Amino acid sequence: MTIRAGVLSDTHLSRPDKHFQQQIKACFQACDVIVHAGDLTDPSVLEPFHDKTVYAVHGNMCNLAAQTRHPARLLFTLGRFTIALAHGAGLGPDIETALWGLFPEADCLIYGHTHRPVCRRYGPALMLNPGSFQSTGPYGAPGSYAILEAGDELRGQLFSVPDLP
Repeated sequence: MTIRAGVLSDTHLSRPDKHFQQQIKACFQACDVIVHAGDLTDPSVLEPFHDKTVYAVHGNMCNLAAQTRHPARLLFTLGRFTIALAHGAGLGPDIETALWGLFPEADCLIYGHTHRPVCRRYGPALMLNPGSFQSTGPYGAPGSYAILEAGDELRGQLFSVPDLP
């Protein structure tokens, strides 16, 4: 059985407005699990995912409620794979190397913070940054997210957030 996880980061919302709810329905309806790599800003942003398993960390732009409710770093399993999750702020200019040093046992290292989507192998591990969900990427880049599939193999794929009315 394959587990589908929707991965997002850097939503930078104070509440889950109608537009955000339409976007997440379009992007994550077929997902069993949601992974938020920080800068959700407020915990209420995760409320629309109440029917899914959610793993989330806080980022440097999160309010006190989000910082209290969600850790800075998290290690969890998805199927038979070990997943490391951190926002990335405070890890220095080379976030990927820092994450590898913190979580050498991880099969997948997920981070945010840079607003730049990444999906590639880093040694034996999958390195995944879904980018910024809210179209705040560099140079006017569209919003982006990732789907992580854990079955016989661990696969990640990046997508642009659909432009909904």
